[in-house]
Amino acid sequence: MKGRVMKARKVLPIVVLPVIFIALLIMAGCGEKKVERTDIILATTTSTQDSGLLEQWNPMFEAENPYNMKVIAVGSGQAMEMGRNGECDVMLVHSPADEEKLVADGFAINREAVMYNDFIIVGPASDPAKIKGLSATDAFKAIAATQSKFVSRGDNSGTNAKENTIWKAANISPTGTWYIQSGKGMGDTLRIASEQAAYTLADRGTYLSLKGQLDMEILNEGDKVLFNNYHVMMVNPDKYPDINLAGAQAYEDFVLSPEAQEFLNTYGVDQYGGQLFFPDAL
Repeated sequence: MKGRVMKARKVLPIVVLPVIFIALLIMAGCGEKKVERTDIILATTTSTQDSGLLEQWNPMFEAENPYNMKVIAVGSGQAMEMGRNGECDVMLVHSPADEEKLVADGFAINREAVMYNDFIIVGPASDPAKIKGLSATDAFKAIAATQSKFVSRGDNSGTNAKENTIWKAANISPTGTWYIQSGKGMGDTLRIASEQAAYTLADRGTYLSLKGQLDMEILNEGDKVLFNNYHVMMVNPDKYPDINLAGAQAYEDFVLSPEAQEFLNTYGVDQYGGQLFFPDAL
């Protein structure tokens, strides 16, 4: 009996030591600090990239902050879908109704106005549908009535959403060979429209930055329905705790800062002959 007790005492340390070791490993793991990300994923509309704005803004931000910007330029709808899925940290988009829904659904926070410009209807100088000077709705009616070529982005972008709003106001569902859906960003859509001597709806910033490459001109502008405003918003960390919250906040603070806002007042004036964006947070 005494021998059995002694044997048990000798075995006990062999059993207990691995348990203690595992417990120490777990405790050490719990004490590890979360690795801070140094990249910020920005999901944005193509117009902020095609206009060259981000090529200017992002280096300004990176020079003052310990982060590297990773830009994914798609349509505003796709950018917000990335936010809904937690695939980015911050969004810079221009589709107000969809933005408001994303916030209401709890996937985005801190939505703030950043800048604005306007949409324009551009096309060949020959203006086959005779739309020059008409309202946006009447211009779309004339394009459809004459079946003049029109290139739509067709990509669920903010520009595409605005275009669909105008077609709806005109009581027209555009179909037929004259109505071409590019499925591309703003820059590529403008190039396609130029090559095909077609009309398209564009944001002024992208058009001005590319007009030297295009054979088209502004035919309609100034209609209040063509107002185009941009907002910044962050992905909700309550939905996706792994986003770079500090980085997203730093970037939002930057685009709303006097430095970034005042830059908009001069950007494009000398190079493109006109201001591409107007500050909305000064």
